[in-house]
Amino acid sequence: MDNIPGRQKYKFWIENLKSKIHSARTKLALTINSQLLELYWEIGEEIVERQENTNWGSKFIEQTAIELKNEFPEIRGFSRRNLYAIRQWYKFYSKKYQFVPQSVAQIPWGHNRLIISKIKNVEEAEFYCDLIIKNSWDRDTLEIQITNDLFSKTGKAVNNFSDTLPAPQSKLVAETLKDPYNFDFLGLQDYALEQAIEGELVNNITQFLLELGKGFAFLGRQFKMEISETDYFIDLLFYHLELRCYIVIELKAGKFKPEYAGKLNFYLSSVDSQLKKPEDNKSIGILLCKSKDRIVAEYTLRDINKPMGISEYRLNDSIPDNIKANLPSIEQLENKLSKETEKTGN
Repeated sequence: MDNIPGRQKYKFWIENLKSKIHSARTKLALTINSQLLELYWEIGEEIVERQENTNWGSKFIEQTAIELKNEFPEIRGFSRRNLYAIRQWYKFYSKKYQFVPQSVAQIPWGHNRLIISKIKNVEEAEFYCDLIIKNSWDRDTLEIQITNDLFSKTGKAVNNFSDTLPAPQSKLVAETLKDPYNFDFLGLQDYALEQAIEGELVNNITQFLLELGKGFAFLGRQFKMEISETDYFIDLLFYHLELRCYIVIELKAGKFKPEYAGKLNFYLSSVDSQLKKPEDNKSIGILLCKSKDRIVAEYTLRDINKPMGISEYRLNDSIPDNIKANLPSIEQLENKLSKETEKTGN
């Protein structure tokens, strides 16, 4: 192995061997986890059945925990607290299933406990289970997504994807968008202007990408497009690694207006003409507005042939309502400044 070709062959072989071992360990861990959850399902079923059909008393679970811990001292999963959690978990899913749901069986028990402590319906729980598997979320990330109510935001943006994209892709794209997006990590007030929001999103690009979701790759702010000897600037440009397409984001600090869609349509045409490769899918536009009238948004997108969605965003408005009510609006400040300027003659 002293010659270079031999070393390279060995390096390739050992890396491939390591990869196989990692893969086998992952599969083994998944198998063990699945078997553990199947066991927990049986234990939960047994406990519920005995509680409903016997008169063994209120200390039944506590006594069961003592018996199991004495028999299996090396296993931590038989504490009183965990047996109650197993019972709750079984009752939660057994309303819909006779056996452990496949997606539930693939995630760790700690994730399962967190889900049943935070979520009240099975459909929402399965939504998070699928995303845990897809994105390899740890428990902290899962808790953040539940706290931010990702379930109610996903796929809720007004869009025209079903009319502008093929069926499999349109569903996937719709599920990629949220409404609203949570930008409280910026530390900006509710009345912040577009330039400030845009700048802080780029300054906090890691959190911004986490909020957008998996697959977004940031390409630039105020991305220049030269069209007919004139420069135009896209607010934020991304490429989505799973959707295989460019994503143009236009940011508006106020309420959605129909004319915003025309400008975004223009940018999408320019990206498709100048940046899109034959292997890329259609570019997608996202309008992020402070607020929108849903009916106006739907009417606006009805006859537009470029795929785009319209979502709202939320900032961290830390000013109490009773104080905020007494503060002047942006318009009032501008009027006052204008009058002061007239008085001074500047």
